[in-house]
Amino acid sequence: MSQQPVLLPYADPAFVADPFPLYRQLREDGPVRRAVIAGGLDAWLVTRYEDALAALSDPRLSSDVRDASDPRLIAQLPEFERESMLSTMLRADPPDHTRLRRLVSKAFTARRVAELQPRIQEITDRLLDAVVPAGRADLVADFALPLPVTVICELLGVPVEDRYDFQRWTDAMLLRGQELPDPAVVDEAWRRMRAYVTALTGVKRAHPEDDLLSALISAHDEEQRLSHDELIAMTFLLLVAGYVTTVNLIGGGIAALLAHPDQLALLRDRPELLPDAIEEFLRYDGPVSPGIARFAREDVEIAGVTVPRGATVVIASAIADRDPARFPEPDRLDITRRDNGHLAFGHGIHYCLGAPLARLEGRIAIGTVLRRLPDLALAVPPAELPWRPGGLRGPARLPVTFTPAGRAD
Repeated sequence: MSQQPVLLPYADPAFVADPFPLYRQLREDGPVRRAVIAGGLDAWLVTRYEDALAALSDPRLSSDVRDASDPRLIAQLPEFERESMLSTMLRADPPDHTRLRRLVSKAFTARRVAELQPRIQEITDRLLDAVVPAGRADLVADFALPLPVTVICELLGVPVEDRYDFQRWTDAMLLRGQELPDPAVVDEAWRRMRAYVTALTGVKRAHPEDDLLSALISAHDEEQRLSHDELIAMTFLLLVAGYVTTVNLIGGGIAALLAHPDQLALLRDRPELLPDAIEEFLRYDGPVSPGIARFAREDVEIAGVTVPRGATVVIASAIADRDPARFPEPDRLDITRRDNGHLAFGHGIHYCLGAPLARLEGRIAIGTVLRRLPDLALAVPPAELPWRPGGLRGPARLPVTFTPAGRAD
């Protein structure tokens, strides 16, 4: 098997719109493939399901970017914010990861998520009320984006008047590492976000409320608490995990249905299939692509290929989730698919803590769109639908038309 790195052509709109033909070729070429990914980084892609599943639980593969040999990975973090951002549980290994996840889990409970259902439905209906009379909308800008940012801000306890700034800073922060004309814009967003969260944390510490940020401040385990830097970093992480990926799940799920009219009609006829449909959207074209980065602590053999110490290993869930050895007819969207053990939320100790919230938002958002927007159709040819480049995948815009209707009851 050749180990010349394959360039993932993010500058090619055709690849950005549909990376799966190249992904399929990479998987067929071998279980571990060198590639140049977003930001020009050299990585080793784990492309097949069983190998990816094992790699996600392999302690020799670290989540800590300080184990990477490529200095550009740390350089992507603003220098003034570097230490705190390296302390998130997303980037931590045991025992730090175990402590951080235990503390956050005490605040991010299933009960707290379940209690959000009526409010998520209310926000969903309000957003759709604003667009249904017109008979057309951009379901990303008008719906898929403001819904999860409103939910995560309410969950954290961000005042409503501050949410536009919160969203704008988060969007800018996520651009670092991609091709930017002015990285200073990103650094300024980090500074403003840190200053804001620091001030908000002070308010919540003095006057706690029934929100996640107040709960994180008070969370403790055998007298251990989140440090100030850990609290700031955790807030950033929850924003990104609870906002951007859910935007992509909602927008990408609707786009997938519009590209498969038979599945759209089936889901309208059988709304009880919606939970299965959400899992299939996550498998078929999930919100992270090509996958989840890890860093080799030592020389590691994966599927017969030796990956050198310090290498970036991308456990390519987007490729593995279409592995025909695991999923029959993997390139077919099938909302009736059973045994859908996709890797979109990861696996093992780093399995996404926010998965229940993302699933809940996806079910409510997509189910309500199908109920309230009759004759839903793309307003542009499918080939003209713009997709986000880089590691977070989803439609950048989703212009649609539908039959105008009234407000929700």
